[in-house]
Amino acid sequence: MRRTYEGLRSRLWPLPALGVALAVAAGVGLPELDRSLGYSVPPRVTGLLFGGGAEAARTVLQTIAGSLITVTALTFSLTVVALQMASSQYSPRLLRTFSADPYVQVTLALLLTAFTYALTVLRTVRTGDASGTEFVPQMSVSVAFVLALASVMCLVVFLSHLVRELRAEIMLIAVHKDAERTVDRVLGDEGAERDQPASSPRPPGEALPLLAARSGFLAAVDEDALLRAAMDADAVVLVDRLPGSSLVAGTPCGSAWSRERAPLCPDTRDRLLRRAAEAIVTGHERTDEQDVAFALRQFTDVALKALSPGVNDPTTAVHALSHSSALLCELARHRLGPRALYDGDRRLRVLLNRPDLPDLLDLAVGQPLRYGAGEPEVLARLLALLHEVAWVVRPDCPAALATYLRRLRVTVAEQSFPAEEQARLDRLAWRAEQSMSP
Repeated sequence: MRRTYEGLRSRLWPLPALGVALAVAAGVGLPELDRSLGYSVPPRVTGLLFGGGAEAARTVLQTIAGSLITVTALTFSLTVVALQMASSQYSPRLLRTFSADPYVQVTLALLLTAFTYALTVLRTVRTGDASGTEFVPQMSVSVAFVLALASVMCLVVFLSHLVRELRAEIMLIAVHKDAERTVDRVLGDEGAERDQPASSPRPPGEALPLLAARSGFLAAVDEDALLRAAMDADAVVLVDRLPGSSLVAGTPCGSAWSRERAPLCPDTRDRLLRRAAEAIVTGHERTDEQDVAFALRQFTDVALKALSPGVNDPTTAVHALSHSSALLCELARHRLGPRALYDGDRRLRVLLNRPDLPDLLDLAVGQPLRYGAGEPEVLARLLALLHEVAWVVRPDCPAALATYLRRLRVTVAEQSFPAEEQARLDRLAWRAEQSMSP
């Protein structure tokens, strides 16, 4: 259900489609209510409703329908332009965040709802000619007028929101909020888990390869289904690919072996491999359903795009690295690395590969260090990142922190910065080294 919800939330069409369906239902039902009420509506209420004749009602509904479809086309055009800018200026992986924006979805839904409703009500207006009596659905036309006013107000709010959302800082904040929700969902309940392995064990020689059923990105693993399959076969299952990894159908993404290290019978083996492959969910794009590193990938992409010669915006790169540092510090407070699932007797059944802190550091620091070596502000922010992460994880600082500190010092020494810049970077490097000391 969560996968379905996340898939629908990141698409533009579900909410507008629902609005169109409700508009058709209301456009058919409200005129019938008008017809059934007739002249029984109190005068005080009638004074608030549309008071024109059939021709006036047609004109109002036609005007609303014609103007709203034009505004809808304008809104779609602005949305496409915003998506293009987000893709070219920041990162293609930010498009999912923008398309999931509720402001965009609600605006499109309201505009299409008002247009469809006005068009549906228009077919019920009758003039008083030889074919029948005049019928003007006063209540229905009044609702169309209210929807038109709401659409205008919503368009104003949407334009203001669009201008705000196209700022790099706001898009980075949206990614960071999504990352916090992912961390709480994926890592929030692992503090009480015991006996988590420090690393994924090496499969024995008799292990069976677990083949990917479909090509795509590893979006999620159905842990309950995988645990049941391993328990039914009295086996251990290892998924050695990280969430977000690219899988190719028919190639290994893990392995399985008998807990007793005895050969599995053919039926049990085939059933285990089939059920295990079905529990591994792939998608056409990388998502944050179980991928805690996806937000770091987005921050790094924004930093790299900002450091490219065509953009040359180191300030945005520094902002992206600041978010990477904050997220790394949050992740460092949780249990990282492989996740183990046990049966009721505390016997190991499933091992899921997950990134540890050195993996996340490499993602957040490696490429910005390579492409931002000539920018002192980027190097200064990377040194501050190492200091902040080391402060959170002390006294057990991983060796990767010291490794990246050495690389940063070498990179700084290779540059021909002014003496003042060189001294500032040396001070930041010394501070990071002190924070790594036990």
